[in-house]
Amino acid sequence: MSDLCPRGWLNEAVRRIEADYNRSADTHLIRLDLPRYAGITLYLKDESSHPTGSLKHRLARSLFLYALCNEWIGPDSCVIEASSGSTAVSEAYFARMLGLRFIAVVPATTAAPKLDAIRFQGGEIHMVDDPRTVYDVAHRLAAETGGHYLDQFTYAERATDWRGNNNIAESIFAQMAEEEHPVPDWIVCGAGTGGTSATIGRYLRYQRYATRLCVADPVHSVFHRHYQDRSATVLPEGCASRIEGIGRPRVEPSFVPGVIDRMIAVEDAASIGAMRALSDRLGRRVGGSTGTNLVACAGLIEEMATAGASGSIVTLLCDGGDRYGTTYYDDAWLDGSGLAWQAEAARFTALLGPA
Repeated sequence: MSDLCPRGWLNEAVRRIEADYNRSADTHLIRLDLPRYAGITLYLKDESSHPTGSLKHRLARSLFLYALCNEWIGPDSCVIEASSGSTAVSEAYFARMLGLRFIAVVPATTAAPKLDAIRFQGGEIHMVDDPRTVYDVAHRLAAETGGHYLDQFTYAERATDWRGNNNIAESIFAQMAEEEHPVPDWIVCGAGTGGTSATIGRYLRYQRYATRLCVADPVHSVFHRHYQDRSATVLPEGCASRIEGIGRPRVEPSFVPGVIDRMIAVEDAASIGAMRALSDRLGRRVGGSTGTNLVACAGLIEEMATAGASGSIVTLLCDGGDRYGTTYYDDAWLDGSGLAWQAEAARFTALLGPA
């Protein structure tokens, strides 16, 4: 029988990505009982256990499948992405799996271990001094190479199937099924592209769960400003967050404020203090965006306790802390950055209790 629609390379590319998924177990859900808050339990969805070490592994897989099934990527394509690090690490992994060249356009301030991780996965680095130019540079490189710009900031909210298909929200509820409070009061996440919050928020509504979605956002990010005032679309000049991977200077196309129930702005020093305290509690390092999530969780826990409520909160452990050894875990770097994190670390150590 003749092949009326030959898609040999495409079929093999999709098969490789699906086979890689089948070899990977689901990420763990870590339970943390809080000694000061009887009846309230905190859960961490540990996305650091993905093959490329972060939540962005899910996004990279979805973006590649989306581009492949739209036939935007072929066997000779050069794949380009604008990324502060973790998405590019994961995308370089999938590009190498398919035998494709990959170029990451990154801000010059990106942590060196992230750049090393991109190179380890076979990716190339194109640095820019002004983070606001990453989009235009990525478009230019795609045109120059005849390649494809994956554009996570545009396609994150549509590349993932928010109805299910083992997205992160479906995974959380499956893992929570046997807990005392299987339907969380809150799910807390950050926003970099906005894709994760869009997926979770839509899934909650589609499945008719009472769970609310809270997005934790660095104070120097435009997202929480836009949530309050839709006319706010860019940050003032010179205003930038130090928390890599979340928060943006402009509102990205994938950020969908309508599916978010609440946003909490978090100071950078609080994120670092919470990150340090949680790392001590778990006995291993976590990244700065996980600290941002934890700060928002603490506020929600206090509100629940004041109301006499019991229940559960789920948040994301976005990535491990090894990529931040020269920044967030370097006291001299933190001092030089003016981040007074010690008091916040003590506050969260009291919240989390002993290991």
